[in-house]
This record gives sequence, structure tokens and C-alpha cells, in this order.
Amino acid sequence: MKIYNSLTKQVEEFKPNEEGKVAMYTCGPTVYHFAHIGNLRSYIMEDVLEKTFRYAGYDVKRVMNITDVGHLSSDADTGEDKMLKGAKRENKTVMEVAKFYTDAFFSDCAKLNIKTPDVVEPATNCIDEFIHMIEVLLEKGYAYKAGENVYFDTSKLKEYYVFGNQNEEELMVGVRDDVSEDENKRNKNDFVLWFTKSKFEDQALKWDSPWGVGYPGWHIECSCISMKHLGEYMDVHCGGIDNMFPHHTNEIAQTESYTGHKWCNYWFHVHHLVEKKDGGKASKMSKSSGEFLTVSLLEEKGYDPIVYRMFCLQSHYRKPLTFSYEALDQADGTYKKLKKRISAVNAEGEVAAETVKEWHDKFVAEVGNDMNTSMGITLVYDVLKADMNGATKLAVIEDYDKVLCLNLVGGQSENTDNAGDELTEYVESMIAKRAEAKKAKDFATADAIREELLGKGIVIKDTREGTTWERA
Repeated sequence: MKIYNSLTKQVEEFKPNEEGKVAMYTCGPTVYHFAHIGNLRSYIMEDVLEKTFRYAGYDVKRVMNITDVGHLSSDADTGEDKMLKGAKRENKTVMEVAKFYTDAFFSDCAKLNIKTPDVVEPATNCIDEFIHMIEVLLEKGYAYKAGENVYFDTSKLKEYYVFGNQNEEELMVGVRDDVSEDENKRNKNDFVLWFTKSKFEDQALKWDSPWGVGYPGWHIECSCISMKHLGEYMDVHCGGIDNMFPHHTNEIAQTESYTGHKWCNYWFHVHHLVEKKDGGKASKMSKSSGEFLTVSLLEEKGYDPIVYRMFCLQSHYRKPLTFSYEALDQADGTYKKLKKRISAVNAEGEVAAETVKEWHDKFVAEVGNDMNTSMGITLVYDVLKADMNGATKLAVIEDYDKVLCLNLVGGQSENTDNAGDELTEYVESMIAKRAEAKKAKDFATADAIREELLGKGIVIKDTREGTTWERA
């Protein structure tokens, strides 16, 4: 396999630290609001990357954080905490907000056939790990205390801008002109490792620390959560392109200062989903720009969420993707025609295993060349035109759908009535609840959900690619 490495700015042959295994980390959501479809483009493409690794024979362990504390409204450590902002907006506690939007996020992921990572860890679970890392950075001279906060000292690094000489104004998302500079910083690019009560007196979540009662900065959580579950060496770190600076830059700074060695070999960044504004100018989709585009809104407008997945897979992850309803309509039409062609295949004959293996290898070669997902869809059309019996065609397409996850053979994506839509929504919501129960080790609830579904004639199956379902 080959992937583009944002650190070297080259497409490179993938070589894991441990043969046959992939240690993979994904920057998870800040759970103060619904995820918009721009956020979810990144998670779709990261899902395809993970599944392509598995398809190519790798044993993958993928970890994702849930940011439920410490992410300020500017990625550069200014403004108010996004979680507190969400709690004020909805008159709920921060933890109530975090639970609601975490569940909503995984519900959206289920609708988009995005596999839940092997490990999902909320930041609030790891306060001890954050404090330990900060203590080590202070001992090594990479951090300092000022104004009761603890900062990372970027002047101690040989190189801070590891992803290149970025244009800070373009890459620092969310910075407002009216936000004053933090006078406690020794250097412009220093960032907060630990805030004390001196920063926000009304901060809802606070913990005791050697530096006073307070809470962690945003950047430290990914470093600690990844090392907790993957160790000090990681193969692939994923995120949206807007995470590159300052978030991922700061992650590398603090982690490699802590460990004393290189941390992650490959950085995988998904570019923005953009939308056309009045006047034709395109801009990055965000929660504050125009119509708040969520999976639920697409469903309300009559779109199957899988059509949005199809829309994303038709484009390359390293190019901005322009969203419009006209473009989504085109993807919808293409998807329905493709499903119709596949459903018309007569499953006659015996499956030719050698042929399936041959086409499997073609898929690895094409899609495994820096996530060329549009070529993966093209290969489906090539299979339909190929000289092989129907059973083999369907076997190959089913094999491809382990990665594409477009419900190409059978599946529940072409409901012809509202009852079908309601059943799909119900089953997928129950599967999401069961996943949360299993993650919390509440196996009694998970088993009860399985039995409830079985009582309604729905059989669920747990696979390496996620949970699937069918009518009994």
C-alpha cells in the first residue's frame, strides 16, 4: 500500500513499525454539537483507510479520542471552552451534553457505515495521564509555569513547524480578531498544557493538579490517549486538514519531547468539504456557516446517508470537495443505477475463488494507492462488464464492499416506502446503542438489544468491519 504522508509531502510505500500490524489513531469529535457532514467526510475517508488496511491483510488497532473538555473556541487556546458553550446553550451539564452528542455522533457513523474504532476514549478518563506527561515535560525543561497555567516552550525545539512553513493565518481555524494575546506566554507559538482556575472561574470540569485546580489543554489529550493504547510508536495519525496546525504540530512537539524519539511515521489529512456561498465563492463548511448540514437534515430531505458516503468516495480525500444538493442528486442517481445493475445480476454458477482473489488484488493495488476510492467504484463497474459468471461477480462486489461499504449487494439502502425507512432508522439506532453498551462493558444490555431485535425478526452479526443486519 501507498499513502501520502503530510510530514514528507510525498506518496510513500507503507511500512509499519511491526510487520503485519497497524497502530492507527484518529482525532475524534468535540462533542458539544452535532457533527456536520464536513466533519463526517474526514471520518468516512479514515474509515476507508482502516478498512483498506484490513482488506490488504493487516491487523489494525485503531484508537479515537472523544474531546469532552479543554477544546477552546479557538484552536490556539483562546476563547471559551466549547463544551461549556454547549452546556450554556442547552441549559444542561457538560457531561449531559457530552453523552448526548457522543451518542448522536456514533448514530451518524452507523448510518454512514463508519466502523466504530477498536478503542474510543473520552479525554475526561485520562486526567492522570495528562498530569504525568506535563510533569515529565516540566522536568525535561520543555514546559514552564506562568500565571498559574502550564505552557509548552516551543523555543526549546530545533524545529516547530514540522509540516512546513505554514501560513498561520490560513491554518489557525477559529481565531478571532477580538481575542487578546495570552500575556503569560514566553513565545507566540507556546501552547497551554494545563489551565488553572485563573483562566475561567466558571469552568464546569476541574481537577486537582500539582499546579492548582484546573483542567487540561486540548492538544495534550491525543498524545496521551494514543500512547496509553498504542504505545510510544504509532504508524498512522489521521485528522482533518485543519488539525494540521496548530493541533497536530503541537501533538508532535510535546510527544517527541516526552519520549525522546520519533512518534508517528505517517500523517493522513483529509481536505475540507466546501460549499458555495452567494456570489459563487467557496468556503470551508462549518457549524456557523449557512445551513447546518447534518446527516439528519439530509435524511429529512429524502437522502439515504449512504448516498453521501458515495458522494465522498467519488472524490479524492486530498482535494477539497464542493457540496451542493445538485451534486448530491447526481450521486444519488448514480448510486441507484449501480444498485439496480447489481440487483439484475443472475447469481448463476459457482464462485471462482481464483478470480475473486485476482480482482481482490486489483482493488488493493488501485485503492491502496493513496486511497483512490473513485477507482474502487470504477472497479465495480469493471466487474459488472467482466467475463465471469454471476455468482463470481457478486462475490467480487461483496468483497469490494468490505471497504466501500455502500450496501451494494442486498442491504437496506433502497427502501421503497416509509415503513422501510423507519425500520432502518430503528435498527441502526439500536445497533448504535448496543455498541455503546458493549464499549461500557454492559453486556447484559447489549444482549437484551440483540434479543429485542431478534424478536422483531432482525438478525444482527458482528464482523471485523462492524455490525451488519438482515431480516430473519
